[in-house]
Amino acid sequence: MDTLETRELRYFVAVAEELHFGRAAERLGMAQPPLSRAIQQLERRLGVRLLDRSRRGVALTSAGEVLLHEGRAALDATAAAARRARRAGGADSPGGPRNRLVLAVKAGASHELLHKLLDAYAAEPGAAEIEVLPSGTCEQGEMLRDGRADVALMHAPFNSLAGFDSEELMTEGQIAVLPAGHPLAAHRTLSLADITSIPDLPLARWSRDGTYPPGPGPEIHDQTQLAQLIALGRTAAVFPDSARAWLWAEHTAVPLTDAPPVVTHIAWPAHSRSLALAGLIRTAARL
Repeated sequence: MDTLETRELRYFVAVAEELHFGRAAERLGMAQPPLSRAIQQLERRLGVRLLDRSRRGVALTSAGEVLLHEGRAALDATAAAARRARRAGGADSPGGPRNRLVLAVKAGASHELLHKLLDAYAAEPGAAEIEVLPSGTCEQGEMLRDGRADVALMHAPFNSLAGFDSEELMTEGQIAVLPAGHPLAAHRTLSLADITSIPDLPLARWSRDGTYPPGPGPEIHDQTQLAQLIALGRTAAVFPDSARAWLWAEHTAVPLTDAPPVVTHIAWPAHSRSLALAGLIRTAARL
């Protein structure tokens, strides 16, 4: 048996992530007995045990761990195919909307570059409509994989480009964004050590893959919240130099002398065959 149904994968991934049949059934909006039977049938068809069941609960076997990893990727690919087909389909309908591309960008980054790219591409004959989708610090890769975005501006070393094709667009330094009244804001330059050990000004923490790194700094959900907390003297942050574009009067940007450079790439799924996307990439490469 070499094929799996999408429904089976959804059922298994829910159980594997919850490690509890009751919670998984509630998440899927179904009763627990048919869910249990579906997983047992899947194990029989595959000829392997996916879950260890005991009085202590449910645990993944090694085969289950593999199927969880591969199943998530398969479900993302299925969702991505549906989303991208719907976006492209409008161009085939008489009087329908023109082809549309969704561009994921990290909120607050690469303002000038993004403006140049959008203006240059809009001037191209037959240019597709570009929807700019702001994202969190490390969300662009997930958006490309599950089809919420067709293309993204990604920033090494913060974003992983594994599995994507990409074109390097810009390299820049990093800055510390501090409350304007803080003593360190008067310095011409700072080091990473200077800003990671300030007792009264802990660094902000952004979510990565749904979890926050440990530390005393506040958990940040969006750029507006971060800007407010910096202005109030509650936190500091490290950003690419291009983030100066969104700073408030209550903020000060100080260059970091030993922070690694940030390289901005335009990235897209390696298997893409979109002509509109190819045109956007060519425009970006000419900037």
